[in-house]
Amino acid sequence: MWLFDKDIEKELAAKNLSSYKHSIDDSKDRKRIIRISIILIILIGFIFLPWTQNIQTTGTVTTLRPEQRPQELNTLIAGKIDKWYVKEGDIVKKGDTILKISEIKNEYLDPKLVERTREQINAKASANNFYEGKVGALDNQIGALAQSKTLKIEQTKNKIQQIRLYIQSDSMAFIAADNEYKIANDQYKRQIELHKEGLRSLTELEQRNQVFQNAVAKRNIAENKYYNAKQELLNAQIELSAIEREYDEKIAKSESDKFQSFSQISGGLAEIAKLENQYNNYVIRNGFYYILAPQDGQITKTIKAGVGEAVKDGELMVRISPENFQFAVELYITPNDLPLIHEKQEVRLQFDGWPAIFFTGWPDVSYGTFSGKVVAIDNFISENGKFRILVKEKPGATEWPAVLKLGGGVKGIALLKNVPIWYELWRQLNGFPPDFYVKKLPTKEELKKQKESSDKE
Repeated sequence: MWLFDKDIEKELAAKNLSSYKHSIDDSKDRKRIIRISIILIILIGFIFLPWTQNIQTTGTVTTLRPEQRPQELNTLIAGKIDKWYVKEGDIVKKGDTILKISEIKNEYLDPKLVERTREQINAKASANNFYEGKVGALDNQIGALAQSKTLKIEQTKNKIQQIRLYIQSDSMAFIAADNEYKIANDQYKRQIELHKEGLRSLTELEQRNQVFQNAVAKRNIAENKYYNAKQELLNAQIELSAIEREYDEKIAKSESDKFQSFSQISGGLAEIAKLENQYNNYVIRNGFYYILAPQDGQITKTIKAGVGEAVKDGELMVRISPENFQFAVELYITPNDLPLIHEKQEVRLQFDGWPAIFFTGWPDVSYGTFSGKVVAIDNFISENGKFRILVKEKPGATEWPAVLKLGGGVKGIALLKNVPIWYELWRQLNGFPPDFYVKKLPTKEELKKQKESSDKE
């Protein structure tokens, strides 16, 4: 049948009929119009498809916690390398010895430096104990002197009181003797008058003279005794002042010796503290001779080599990479795109060396990309003129590859607003930035749920 139709068409074409030519041309035009219409319909439908706006940038694999990043081990003191205990690529545990260095400074070369410093501390402590004993003895001496002073003062006061009583009795005796003297003097004068008148004999006058002379002697003795007692009182009072001064001087000297001992003790304590500081510094310095692994990890590179090589304090010796860490990604975005990024925003990641097929506007149909969320945005611009953002693995999404290495490259695509393709084409042609939208503030219930989910993480 098909061959029959072909024969008819050849026959009509050979006859060169104008009506047949017009019918053939109309049929081709209709087919062309149909094809163009279908293409236009497809194109119109295509430009109304949804398109996810995004920001693309590059970065590297890192970690969120500083202690999980590769670190450098430095020497804390100057010395020379004695022995290496590891080689590059070795796995070490926390506290494992990496290398040993020995001392090169003259003031630390004595192998018994720590023991000798301890002996100095003990000797100084013993000297301080002696001074403390001296302070105790001086306290006893001061107490004894104070007690002796009190007793001596009481004794002298008693003596003064006794002398005052003697003065009182002597003054009475002196008054009595003086009265006898006056009476004897009057009687003697009357005897002289009576003797002149012849009424008394010479013998009686001589007897009265003798009585008078005895009264004079008694009066002089009583007077001398009275004044001697008063002089003894004055001497006793002077002695009392002298005793107070004497004992005050002795006590003051003992107090001076005591405070001098206190000064010696304070100076000794200061020297002991200084020696203790030196001792602890020496002990700690001895611990610096061994460089230990600060955490579990792998020796990635040794900077110094050989044995006997001198190193300076703070010099880099070895690099170590931690064994356990949580991956994160640091990306850099331009200041123009910074307002479009916020925390907890989703980011699609494509790691170097990991096969992936990514469709820019349709991240849901991409293959080999991994999901993450923004956890931090730097407030200060980096040296490369861009702002750094940190992205970590999104919970519940596909886990990141376990074979990732720190420092590896990564491409990040921050997902923004969904718009039609025609709008995106119009925006690109006009050079407008992606749509900026303000994130809707979460309610209290949403904040509570976010907090609970973050606590679980």
